[in-house]
Amino acid sequence: SLYDFVVVYLLHFSVSEKQTNLITIGQLFLILRELEAKLRDTQKEMEVLKSQVQGKSSRFGASSSVAFGASISVGDNVGPFNTHTTLVYKKVYVNTGSFNVGTGIFTAPVTGVYYFSFSGHNHSSKPMGLQLMKNGQQMVTVYNHVAGNRHETATNGMTLQLEVGDQVYMRLMQNTWIIDNSNDHSTFIGHLLFPL
Repeated sequence: SLYDFVVVYLLHFSVSEKQTNLITIGQLFLILRELEAKLRDTQKEMEVLKSQVQGKSSRFGASSSVAFGASISVGDNVGPFNTHTTLVYKKVYVNTGSFNVGTGIFTAPVTGVYYFSFSGHNHSSKPMGLQLMKNGQQMVTVYNHVAGNRHETATNGMTLQLEVGDQVYMRLMQNTWIIDNSNDHSTFIGHLLFPL
């Protein structure tokens, strides 16, 4: 405590009275007042920092728990279709509620920065084209061209800034296909990195 500090300080200087630099009791009280002022300032700064941290933790609280992970898992191919098609992911590993399993569309519950990743598997006798979409606009793409008779996997991902209500989903490009099975090669994941 501050009192103990002053007592130790006084004892130290009472033992060293023979030294040429003696500190008077008045000087000690002046030092004590300065220390008390610094302590009050430090306590005020701590209160400000504490309220800032509490504000951030409430800001990051439930809203920071935004994540989903799913795979197509149909045991067969999807497509090809004569038009671009939104992919629906049947097997959900985690969903905190913002990913619509029926439509395959993620809707941002909070404004923030999100990360999305996807993978697609196909048999190269037909091409596979996948697009990460945000509000109807293509963000990033993967495309496997016809390459004979082998299985191929492609992946991509992107960090996106979203506003509340923005929608992110995967689109299978026209005249391409995607395959999945119990190994869950074709996936779509997303999570909130931090709210804004």
